[in-house]
Amino acid sequence: MHDAALRLKSLVEQLLGAPLPVRIRAWDGSVAGPPDAPALVVRNRKAVRRLLWKPGELGLARAWVAGDLGVEGDLYTALDLVSGLLWERGEDARGAAEALRDPEVRAAVRGLVKMAGSPLPPAPPREEVRGRRHLHTKRSDKRAISHHYDVGNDFYEIVLGPSMIYSCAYWDEGGTLEEAQRDKLELISGKLDLKPGQRLLDVGCGWGSMAIHAAREHGASVVGVTLSQEQAAYARKRVADEGLTDKVEIRVQDYRDVADGPYDAISSIGMAEHVGAERYLEYAEVLYQLLKPGGRLLNHQIARRPQRDESTYSVDEFIDAYVFPDGELAPIGTTVTQLERAGFEVRDVESIREHYALTLRRWVTNLEEQWARAVKLSSPGRARVWRLYMAASALAFERNRIGVNQVLAVRTPEAPGGSGMPLRARTWN
Repeated sequence: MHDAALRLKSLVEQLLGAPLPVRIRAWDGSVAGPPDAPALVVRNRKAVRRLLWKPGELGLARAWVAGDLGVEGDLYTALDLVSGLLWERGEDARGAAEALRDPEVRAAVRGLVKMAGSPLPPAPPREEVRGRRHLHTKRSDKRAISHHYDVGNDFYEIVLGPSMIYSCAYWDEGGTLEEAQRDKLELISGKLDLKPGQRLLDVGCGWGSMAIHAAREHGASVVGVTLSQEQAAYARKRVADEGLTDKVEIRVQDYRDVADGPYDAISSIGMAEHVGAERYLEYAEVLYQLLKPGGRLLNHQIARRPQRDESTYSVDEFIDAYVFPDGELAPIGTTVTQLERAGFEVRDVESIREHYALTLRRWVTNLEEQWARAVKLSSPGRARVWRLYMAASALAFERNRIGVNQVLAVRTPEAPGGSGMPLRARTWN
């Protein structure tokens, strides 16, 4: 009997208390669900075992990364339909615990256990990071950054394109990714009011794009710090190729170890997400001390929506296990408060949420267009991680589940009430 898809669909609907908006195509050739919808392809019994042993997001992620689970049809539509169901169930929908008290559901689970075959759980994919503790020590941060960024520069060239900028671009109608990334760097340079001869510290400098732009276009003297050896080597070569070795220094260094301030300006672009809630005030205080009075900080950071009860916040399991180990998101209000507690005066907050959705969709297209090469440069599992993570993140930005903000802050001069800012500060636009 070829009925695996129907049985899977029935169980999921019983657990969720709602119809499943996608099809299921199972390993036995059976199909169930709306005929015009994208299909979740359950390629083998291992996928069922993964979900039985680890119900929820991590089990789904393991099945996807291992190749036991796939999508037939448009990935964005499939993710949107499934995530919309999970996010919009509401208080009246039955949770999994309640559903499992139903004799019919328990019988269906027993049937799935029998269908799954071996009683042993499959080993997690090798791309999964284990033993995460969110300590945010210098050693643990270096290990986490290495996991994410030392995938290989060639792989990142495929995803990011020639700009080699791994943060939200700043889009205009009809522009290219490279133009949008250049505009983002110029936007930040304008907010920092960079001038020839000024010292800029670029915290989490990545592959050197901001450092090179600030030196080449604005005459700044730049120190860029990263914890990734591969990023640093790549950035140093780019600096040399641009003839900017007298203006740009790239270091493999923790920002907490930078001791050659003061700087006129600091940029932190897509780095603060790695700091952690318990360390964020320390992060802000370190940057404050590294700035001269009147110096500006531009903090570009992803934010999550605040929760009514913040004690219930937990890190996304898939992101933590496969993408950003030890990464944590905070609401924008929390970030502003911590910067002010450290002594900064926050002068401007700009949300560019929709811009990140556009950026991520372009990155997904880049990956899909060179899929075979991306797999060869990394692994099938790693490429699947990136495709899922970027597509799901694009939808999260589009649905306002997460956002991204540029916060401009200043270390106010000693003169009482002075900020060093012009009366009309938004000259960067």
